[in-house]
Amino acid sequence: HVQLVESGGGSVQPGGSLRLSCTASEDSIVRNCMAWFRQAPGKEREVVASASAGGSSTWYSDSVKGRFTIAKDNAKNTLTLQMNSLKPEDTAVYYCAAKQYPSPCYSPSLLDRYTYWGQGTQVTVS
Repeated sequence: HVQLVESGGGSVQPGGSLRLSCTASEDSIVRNCMAWFRQAPGKEREVVASASAGGSSTWYSDSVKGRFTIAKDNAKNTLTLQMNSLKPEDTAVYYCAAKQYPSPCYSPSLLDRYTYWGQGTQVTVS
């Protein structure tokens, strides 16, 4: 049994910042490929950022590049997403996800490649 627990969601005004955190129940999981997804009302779930096993290699969707930062803290078994300069279009439920293995970490947009998922946390920008 593996559990991902998310925190940090909330409501902010445009231009504000939020930091999302995802803690894995097993320390080995955070060393796997991991990513943050989001789903807005009426839209498909989409990947916004991903990180490799060690966190040294990262990827961002064009819509959040330069504003969001994904990072890993292996000592605390956590994955974070620092979100700055938030826009109303960033409003969505954000999900933490992890693959079953540390490699390969390509094709971050394929939802079926992720075995473990968090419960989701609401981010509202208005």
